[in-house]
Amino acid sequence: MPKVNSGQLEDLAVVSSEYGNALTQLGTLGGGNHFIEIQKGNDGHIWLMIHSGSRNLGFKVANYYNRLASDLNRRWKSKIPPSWQLAFLPIDSQSGQQYLQEMQYCVDFAYANRKLMMERVKEAMMAVVSPVFFEPLINIAHNYAAQEVHFGRRVLVHRKGATRAQAGEIGIIPGSQGSPSYLVKGKGNPESFSSCAHGAGRKMGRKQAQRQLDLAHEIKHMEEQGIIHAIRHKSDLDEAAGAYKNIDQVIDNQLDLIEVLVELRPLAVIKG
Repeated sequence: MPKVNSGQLEDLAVVSSEYGNALTQLGTLGGGNHFIEIQKGNDGHIWLMIHSGSRNLGFKVANYYNRLASDLNRRWKSKIPPSWQLAFLPIDSQSGQQYLQEMQYCVDFAYANRKLMMERVKEAMMAVVSPVFFEPLINIAHNYAAQEVHFGRRVLVHRKGATRAQAGEIGIIPGSQGSPSYLVKGKGNPESFSSCAHGAGRKMGRKQAQRQLDLAHEIKHMEEQGIIHAIRHKSDLDEAAGAYKNIDQVIDNQLDLIEVLVELRPLAVIKG
């Protein structure tokens, strides 16, 4: 876990108050669309992929500063309607700088979280496969803001359903648990602020998927592909393959942003 000294903790209000709780969540997957997946690449290798983030710590930081920004925007009589959910903190203000520091801590925490889980998965792999060798970890984040220069101006780029794809940068675009994921290389397209899609993207909301998708069909879809999965009940359908867009179409629509390096087909999936 990223270390902080007492002086830093004074500047990180949320992190300092949640630090003890965060320690108990380090190395945990979480829920929603988080997953651990064993994949077979068309490069002839077996791949391990983990999607998880900063857990409750990130939620607490985002919630705290969003409420603070909303309160300040009301006091300032901001012309941005609250319904747009675009409350802001001036970048050069104390609260703005504190938010950037706390957000960066969450990004670092998320990396430490994924790294620890990957070590545990590797240990499990080595317990049943011998010999086995691992290449260096590929790490890429999403759902964060970063100061960058685009079109000659220094700006803050917030990537939520997107991930960075600078020229030559290796990235990961997951599909659903019943479809391929892709390892890609960014082209640094300036029109997208050097970004690409973070994943396939949903075509159904969670409740909608649970209401409309057919459980037997989704299970059959996974089993026909030989994928080890955990879809057992209607409540699991919020993360079924049918709830997501066609990943191949998503990839085809952004070939001006990325170059495909490896196609990764799921063998076994653990969902949060």
